[in-house]
Amino acid sequence: MLHWIADLVSYQWLNLANGSHLADAVNFFIYDTLKIFFMLSIIIFVVAIIRSFFPPEKTRKILSYNRQYAGNIVAALLGIVTPFCSCSAVPVFIGFVEAGVPLGVTFSFLISSPMVNEVALILLWGMFGPGIALIYIATGLTVAIISGMIIGKLNLEKYVEGYVYEIARSVGGIEMVAAEQNLNDRLLYARDYVIDILKKVWPYVLVGIGLGAWIHGYVPTDFLAEYAGKDNIFAVPIAVLMGVPLYSNAAGVIPLVAALQEKGMAMGTVLAFMMAVTALSLPEMIILRNVLKPRLIGIFIGIVATSIIIVGYLFNALLPV
Repeated sequence: MLHWIADLVSYQWLNLANGSHLADAVNFFIYDTLKIFFMLSIIIFVVAIIRSFFPPEKTRKILSYNRQYAGNIVAALLGIVTPFCSCSAVPVFIGFVEAGVPLGVTFSFLISSPMVNEVALILLWGMFGPGIALIYIATGLTVAIISGMIIGKLNLEKYVEGYVYEIARSVGGIEMVAAEQNLNDRLLYARDYVIDILKKVWPYVLVGIGLGAWIHGYVPTDFLAEYAGKDNIFAVPIAVLMGVPLYSNAAGVIPLVAALQEKGMAMGTVLAFMMAVTALSLPEMIILRNVLKPRLIGIFIGIVATSIIIVGYLFNALLPV
């Protein structure tokens, strides 16, 4: 239905020539705008309903292990069974922070959830074989765990917006509300939560989609392969930079990844590009700004991007093109 609407607007209402750069860009923009806002609305609504049934203290107890780093591992593994895109993982992340889960542990989940899941595993297995699929899953988990550990060690809680910890300190009240809510209360809460987030992020989401549409329509695959190909020593960081504005989930980016690999992009660079697209996106950062100060967002981007670049170079050295 979304493809049909995008085609109707692009090729019939706007009368754009099918196959032209402008038509491709406009079609991509319309389709992705509909898809992303539909996914955001549905998944944030569902997440809000689920959150209303589970008091924050329960989540905090599950992930707040006394044993050092165990929480990071559990949170990263939890990401495997939650096939969210980066934006839809953010409400869960916010809930963890509000519940008092350690900051580094919450980041392990935020990185792992969009980047490492069964959708990515199945599609990568089908396109590249089990070896590449398992390598991607293993390295994605490693990036999530190590990045979360580093963030936890840096003691960056002061860069979380103060109101979040006010919510965390009132956990008992939240538990009581959750227990007393009826179905109508939960539905109203979820509706208001969706509206609140969409009001804050819609302009920035459109900018991010617009950048992605321009790249999709006007930047050919050959261009990406040329400037991020196997002979360019800076190919991996270039691929990571290119991947950030191309907001997508694993299912959306893997076909592009396959095309780039066929055009001659080295496998490590391809994996780095996919990780950047799924784990770092402009809409995600805008939503995170609701709970994190800019410095912490910058540190998060820097640590994750550096980890992804290291993975890209490592596998360029170990894997065939």
